[in-house]
This record gives sequence, structure tokens and C-alpha cells, in this order.
Amino acid sequence: MGKLDGKTVAFLATDGVEQVELTEPRKAVEGEGAETHLVSLEEGEIQGFNHLDKADTFKVDTTAKDADAGDYDALVLPGGVANPDALRMDEDAVSFVRDFFEAGKPVGAICHAPWMLIEAEVVSDLEVTSWPSLKTDLRNAGANWVDKEVVVDRGLTTSRKPDDLPAFNDKIVEEFCEGEHEELAAATSGSETS
Repeated sequence: MGKLDGKTVAFLATDGVEQVELTEPRKAVEGEGAETHLVSLEEGEIQGFNHLDKADTFKVDTTAKDADAGDYDALVLPGGVANPDALRMDEDAVSFVRDFFEAGKPVGAICHAPWMLIEAEVVSDLEVTSWPSLKTDLRNAGANWVDKEVVVDRGLTTSRKPDDLPAFNDKIVEEFCEGEHEELAAATSGSETS
């Protein structure tokens, strides 16, 4: 019996996703019994990348426009530069992310994915890490940025890069097991501006 039996985890990604940051966390949560759905901007497939080189494609299960955070127990945001940059321009994708925080549901974000957290206006007063180039963006959004392999704050798990995946995967499984974090919902409830 897996630690995540009966749970459903959304992976929000689009073209340009860093492949290993999608596949390894997905294997980790599926290995503990979770069902996973790939949520993206359009139906069809998305193009994964190994840094700057095209890698595999992945079948999309549903679009951000049609997805409902209420149908999921947790959310994973893989990185890659192009992936979160495209996602943060899509209002449905940003709202989907914000809904997880407002419900206090656990979220994992790695590498460049915290750009989505900035766009969703949910990082104020949270301790986070990311790819180093996001440090100033995250601090400007009110986050406490630290340079650590993995950081957990009120149900949000963040890591810096693919090398951190083993620690990231262990922590998201642990946090997804714990379920909703009321203090995460409380921390983000006052930050919405729309």
C-alpha cells in the first residue's frame, strides 16, 4: 500500500518543461500510489526538454481552463525556463495555481517554476528556494529566498535544480501525505488582488 493511495496530483506544465523535473516527481508520487494528471494550456502533447535540447513529448490530460483544483489533492510545478514563462502568461493557469494555495493544498515547485508562484501572488512571507536567477524576483514578491537543496514552508516545497530532485521528491511525498495546510491558506488569503 502506497503512502499516497487514493490521492490525485496535478502536474502543470507546457512546452519547454525540463523533462526530468516532470518525470522524476511524477514517478515518485505514482510509486506511492497517487494518480497523476498532466494539466497544460492546450490539449494534445507538450514538448519536454533536456536543458536546451528537445526530449520526449507527454500527453496532456486536461487544460488549465477546464481543470479544477478541487479535483486534486496536490500540485507539482516542474521547471525549465520556457515552461513557467509561458504558463504565467495564461490567466487560467495562474488561477489554477492560486486555487491550491487558497485551499491550503500542498504544492511542489522546482527550478524556474516559482515564477508561477510570483504571478499567482502567493509567495509573500514564505521561505522558498529556486534556480538562482529567480532570487531577486522572489524577494521582490515578498518571499524569503534561501539557497538550500529543499525548503518546506506551510505545505509549499521548493528546490533549486535537477540535482535536488531526490530531496524534492521525498519532501513532496511527505507533504502530500499530510494533506491540507490551513496556515498556507491563511498566509495567502489576503494576497489576491483581482
